[in-house]
Amino acid sequence: MGTMLVTLGTVGEQIMGNAVRFISALIFLIAAILNAPSLSGAAEKVYKGEISDSQCAFGVHSRHRSHDEMIAMGHAGNTPAECTRYCVNYRGGRYVLETKKDVFKLDNQELAEKFAGQAVKLTGTLDTKTNTIQVIKIEPIPEY
Repeated sequence: MGTMLVTLGTVGEQIMGNAVRFISALIFLIAAILNAPSLSGAAEKVYKGEISDSQCAFGVHSRHRSHDEMIAMGHAGNTPAECTRYCVNYRGGRYVLETKKDVFKLDNQELAEKFAGQAVKLTGTLDTKTNTIQVIKIEPIPEY
């Protein structure tokens, strides 16, 4: 009978070891599925537009979704770049990508700041739930 308990103990350890390996593999698989861009619908894409600020782009203080009104008031500098930085630094705005049709939030504010007010080609993946682009790369272009 003593021998039988030792055998069951070894079998129990094997079952426990298999269960731990199975759970670890399952967690890894779930994490891989949730983070896979191709499965979540997020594919790398190139966008063209202007790095603007959310205040101007969403018409918070501009009826025409442009920097013109803020610049004309004399409070936000003389260029789209100065207006964009002013609205981010002093009006609570965030850097966004404004295209001809849409406005997208950007996850990398530090990189976007370098291109404030400029026409750009931005490469990234769009999270459609939050309308936020995970920025991979930003390049200046002559116009869009």
